[in-house]
Amino acid sequence: MNYKIVVQINARILLIEAAFMLPALLISLYCGEELAAAAFGKTIILIAFLFMLLHLISRGAERVFYAREGFVCVGLAWIIMSAVGCLPFYLSGEIPSYIDALFEMVSGFTTTGASIVPNVEVLSKGILYWRSFSHWIGGMGVLVFLLAIVPSNKKSGGFSLHLLRAESPGPSVGKIVPKMRRTAMILYVMYVALTVLDVIFLVAGGMNLFESFCHAFGTAGTGGFGVKADSFAGYSPYLQNVTTVFMILFGINFTCYYLLLTKQFSAVIFDEELRLYIGTILVSTILISADVYRFYGNLEETVRTAAFQVGSIITTTGYATADFDKWPSFSKSIILLLMVMGACAGSTGGGIKCSRVLILFKGLRRNIHQLLHPQRVQVVRINKRTLGENIITNTNAYLAAYVIIIILSVLVISLDGFSFETNFSAVLCTFNNIGPGLAEVGPTCNFAAYGVISKAVLIAGMLLGRLEIFPILLLFSGSTWHWSIKRRGIKWKKVRQTKSEE
Repeated sequence: MNYKIVVQINARILLIEAAFMLPALLISLYCGEELAAAAFGKTIILIAFLFMLLHLISRGAERVFYAREGFVCVGLAWIIMSAVGCLPFYLSGEIPSYIDALFEMVSGFTTTGASIVPNVEVLSKGILYWRSFSHWIGGMGVLVFLLAIVPSNKKSGGFSLHLLRAESPGPSVGKIVPKMRRTAMILYVMYVALTVLDVIFLVAGGMNLFESFCHAFGTAGTGGFGVKADSFAGYSPYLQNVTTVFMILFGINFTCYYLLLTKQFSAVIFDEELRLYIGTILVSTILISADVYRFYGNLEETVRTAAFQVGSIITTTGYATADFDKWPSFSKSIILLLMVMGACAGSTGGGIKCSRVLILFKGLRRNIHQLLHPQRVQVVRINKRTLGENIITNTNAYLAAYVIIIILSVLVISLDGFSFETNFSAVLCTFNNIGPGLAEVGPTCNFAAYGVISKAVLIAGMLLGRLEIFPILLLFSGSTWHWSIKRRGIKWKKVRQTKSEE
């Protein structure tokens, strides 16, 4: 393990986080929010001190970087960013409990949108901005941003690719273009362009500039933190429709947008994951509209509400225009299934991902065919490309870990005494980075009533879900750290043998 390079990268990430806090500090100063401004100022000073300390520790770091360092860097970075990023909430006194502040910050960075704040409208504007902007940071990933701005180095030993693979969602991550830094830059340019376009459409619909940016950050990162207590219910049908469209757009694999820009239209049209994603949205909207029509009695309002909630849940954004906890069981069952499925790989959405659903179903079909024809060679193809057995194996391992973590999490938080529906949906919506669940954690409720242990479990679930389990689990694996100690021991032993021979 190259410890110094891990420390060095985390130092840079802290510096980026401090830079991202500056607009929130300026907003607080402009609005005369003294406590919030002081909290941001103290946090930025603390980050500057930590950066200098970590920079001194990591001086002379070798540019040797492998998959192990990539996973450790990403896992530690998200934990450290959250632990420090929540300080403005805590120091300003607007969220007086550190565990609650940490819950809110992790929910922001992981684009979950689950909140412990009973009424967001009482929060200061600087805090509201930082809370929403955390979605935008976490949506594409701060390490992808780091790759986009840091010059490449031939001696980095896979620095870029290992970081991108560890942080980006999906069963496999590749390059859009040959150079990884250019790939990261292209991703962020498209991300910024779509965000700005969303802001323009929201402002055109009469939403003020501050709220437009906050909601665009939440939509782009598929996070769901809003600035109103009723989420999106109080906004006009036009604004709801605009947000529905952009939530769905941000749930699409960003590679599809690059293919459109390079005029590879057929590759996008026949993309199996995209077709599953769009098809699921259309079918779910139709089924829910038919089921809840009697609640509204108006076809336009019914379809608009159903489409908004389907788009919000499948992309794991979490905005709400209706209390879907009061919908019939059939519609709520569809909502739960959409929570699990999630958006496309390579998007800012959470969940298992449509690509994994495809792999699992195609793998199941192959196994059934092999039982009938054991001598025949069966392969799994997506978009006419044969998938390697390692991808199928990793997908199965991910599903097994996914189920085990959910079961254990539900068992632990059930100690707080809430109903099974509440606990199960709380775990599902945090682990899949969605936000609202059902019953006591529904769209009109929050997570404040859970105890410290349950909140810690849900925080861990949010991090595990955003980083797709393995980067966090590897931090607690002995082999991640012992390997380097063992290798150093072998190397020292060889040095001693050489000296004795001389």
